[in-house]
This record gives sequence, structure tokens and C-alpha cells, in this order.
Amino acid sequence: MKNKIIQLLSVLLLLSCQNNDIEVFNGSDTSISKLNGSWIVINYWADWCAPCIKEIPELNQFAEENKDIKVYTFNFDYLDVDDLEPIAKKFNILVPSLITHPRDIWGIKTPPAVPATFFINPKGELSLSLFRPQTKEELNTIMSELKNTL
Repeated sequence: MKNKIIQLLSVLLLLSCQNNDIEVFNGSDTSISKLNGSWIVINYWADWCAPCIKEIPELNQFAEENKDIKVYTFNFDYLDVDDLEPIAKKFNILVPSLITHPRDIWGIKTPPAVPATFFINPKGELSLSLFRPQTKEELNTIMSELKNTL
């Protein structure tokens, strides 16, 4: 009986450690432990920001071509899922969108303006912050340079 209780407690402990505490729209919820070991690109955007909207297809293409990199968007206006869904559809945002604020995951503060793009290295550390629109080519060049520095 004692062994069964220990086994049950071990299973419960294991399941609690696998908690997906990062909420994601248009993708699977995840956790920091699942993200560690991967390069991550986070792009802050807003629907009232023309350069942001122009950048969205570039992000979609970058993510499609770089399956080894986790690419996320985060809405500058902190929209919840119900408000984000029609806007993401309208602007054809194909990459997953974080609902959990990046500040709560990596300590990234809300940028003063958008678009803003942040690069997190496989150690979970902020490697680079950019505060201008990006193209797919620029993102690829930056990622190549960042990967060579580790």
C-alpha cells in the first residue's frame, strides 16, 4: 500500500511539473521548460500600426522557413483571446500569439513603440532588441549572426 501511495504521489508531482503556464493563441500552450533550448523571436505589434501590419507577412514567411525557431507575436494592446481572434484573422497572422505577457516569461518590458522584435537565445536570455520593422531577409541575417555568437 505504501508503494502505491508513493507511486501515485510521484505521478501527480510529474504531471504538475509539466504545467503549460504560458498561454498561446493560434498555437499550443507551453511552458518555459519546453521553450528553453530553442531560439525564440517575439514581435510586438498593434492593429493601428501600419509598419506592424506590413511586417506580418514577413514574420509568417520567416517562421515558415525556420521551423527550428519559435516565432511569436504579442499584441501591444494586451488583447484577450476573444478580441485578438478577429484581428489576427483580419491581418492573416499565422504565427502563434502569446497571451501571457513576455514580461512574465522573460522579463521583457513593453516597448515604448511598435513594431519591436526581441530575440531570446536557447539559454532563455534576451540577445537582441530591435525597434523598427523587419523583413524576412533581415530576420534571417540577424538569426544567422546571433547563432554564430553562441
